[in-house]
Amino acid sequence: MRISSQCVYVNDYFVPGAGYYHAPFRRFYPFAYNHFDPRLKMYFFGGQWGFSPFQSPINISSPTEDAAKLAEASRTDIVRGGFGSTSGGFSTWS
Repeated sequence: MRISSQCVYVNDYFVPGAGYYHAPFRRFYPFAYNHFDPRLKMYFFGGQWGFSPFQSPINISSPTEDAAKLAEASRTDIVRGGFGSTSGGFSTWS
């Protein structure tokens, strides 16, 4: 399914290559919402680190248009053809 600003995603929806969707912030990030790093002793949310988890009543939303485009372009779960790829045909090397 294509990532779109017209779709609604739950908090921590994961897309390979794009990351985890943080519903309150309407963007995808490399770590899960309120991911705790024991080395830093901090929580990750909305692209930043904090000393306590971020509390929000929002757990479902639509990404912004630019966030949806970036997430779709960053996906690693879709094979895209184009320049530099093989055609899948055969070749006879002489």
